[in-house]
Amino acid sequence: MSGITHDEHTQVLVVGGGLGGVAAALAAARSGATVVLTEEFEWIGGQSTSQAVPLDEHPWIEDFGCTRSYRRYRDGIRDYYRRAYPLTDEAAARRDLNPGAGWVSKLCHEPRVAVAVLEEMLAPYRSSERLRLFTGYRPVAADAVDGVVSSVTLAPVDGDRHLRIGADYVIDATELGDLLPLAGIDYVTGFESRAETGEPSAPEQAQPENIQALSICFAVEHEAGADHTIPKPEQYEKWRAVQPDFWGAPLVSWTAPHPRTLEITSRHFEPNPGDDVLAVVADQSANPGDTNLWSFRRIIATDMFAKGTFDSDVTLVNWPSIDYFEAPVIDVPEDVAAARLEDARQLSLSMLYWMQTEAPRPDGGAGWPGLRLRPDIMGTEDGLAMAPYHRESRRIRAVETIREQDVSPAARGTDTARSYPDSVGVGMYRIDLHPSTGGDNYIDVPAAPFQIPLGSIIPAGGGNLLAGAKNLGTTHITNGCYRLHPVEWNIGEAAGMLAAHCLNTGLTPTGVHGDTSAVGTFQQVLEADGFELSWPDGVYAY
Repeated sequence: MSGITHDEHTQVLVVGGGLGGVAAALAAARSGATVVLTEEFEWIGGQSTSQAVPLDEHPWIEDFGCTRSYRRYRDGIRDYYRRAYPLTDEAAARRDLNPGAGWVSKLCHEPRVAVAVLEEMLAPYRSSERLRLFTGYRPVAADAVDGVVSSVTLAPVDGDRHLRIGADYVIDATELGDLLPLAGIDYVTGFESRAETGEPSAPEQAQPENIQALSICFAVEHEAGADHTIPKPEQYEKWRAVQPDFWGAPLVSWTAPHPRTLEITSRHFEPNPGDDVLAVVADQSANPGDTNLWSFRRIIATDMFAKGTFDSDVTLVNWPSIDYFEAPVIDVPEDVAAARLEDARQLSLSMLYWMQTEAPRPDGGAGWPGLRLRPDIMGTEDGLAMAPYHRESRRIRAVETIREQDVSPAARGTDTARSYPDSVGVGMYRIDLHPSTGGDNYIDVPAAPFQIPLGSIIPAGGGNLLAGAKNLGTTHITNGCYRLHPVEWNIGEAAGMLAAHCLNTGLTPTGVHGDTSAVGTFQQVLEADGFELSWPDGVYAY
């Protein structure tokens, strides 16, 4: 391929620097492997950083239900605020410091803080040259035979210096499973048929183009009396007129179906409400917390900091009104995907413009012109997130596919999830599917606390590629509970550990999985490294 100027080899290549990719790289490096980690965007961290989505976690996360390194990541974020920010004495003293006092998470924070913490976690391995990081590169080709990937070619986002990296093991931790088609790995997209999966909520016919909404998030503050109204977006009239059949109102509004009941619900919006930020108890099992959209995903709460530090709260807009579900961006020509992502950007800008100019206020007026984008917080010039938030990826056809009847109490007839003898971690989230490109409304139902089976990260055809993010062996339905931050981290970390373990033992991934004794030995390695492989008694579906 023309333009290639750099070839090298590593033991473990991790393509995609989101949370799964970072966790995979850390795990492989601390297990003794040499690692190359690549990322398309400037920031590593994916959901937490370039996509700007505050941590979405289960209610027990402060005490159990994640790996040791994920807890170190969370602790690092809090420590960063304690070291670098003038917190109030009351806020600094809190073990469960929540800098944004958001209701969606016990730890709402700014994207750049997460970037700093992740870079700090990688630092010793980069200094020792055990790990090399290349940002601004995306995969464009792979040399592979029968599932064995010998090298991956990456193109620069800007410039012409291509990379071709050979590796003993390759982990696909991209947001959309980009390596799978390049390497000829069998995969699935969209909604599988009921005949294939046996899932009671699956359709009769497969719907490969029926994929969950993506969102392009942004952060805003509010300056009373000021006018920060953006220029009218090009597609504003289009998006202002869109009203999905099941929405009950225009898409660009405060109104949307309630995810759990599908009842048409109007949310409240009030910038800087003056609420008691220390009284916020973020627990979605008890209260989804989205009644006031301002405080729902707030990432800076002024009252957490010394007086005068901030003039306004800052909130992260990731609401139903910016869900783009008109058409998929997976497995379509690049120009088509680019045009659809631009449509999604226009939807987000249209929502902001509507909030600034037309949105009904509690006092009877219209619009908050004082709403101001914070491009510095997003790390971009336009103020929108650096990367789209993709909820659903291509998914490997895996040795083990996790189905609705493995995690859903309603489908199982029991309040516990399926127990996997090859567990490599745990996770918990509701089966939360946003509206999709096939015209489906929300599917948001309880899940039981679940395990991550080793077989779900190994392609059915074997080889040396492992799934390291949302591209593991779930279905369209179970993707809804395996796609959030701590689970993605655990998936990637398990993949990184498996790659290093195979290098250390001479086994293959399928060789480990196919031998009960080898699985047990690998699980001992994981537990010694701080993995939790099962849930304690007393946790429940919600």
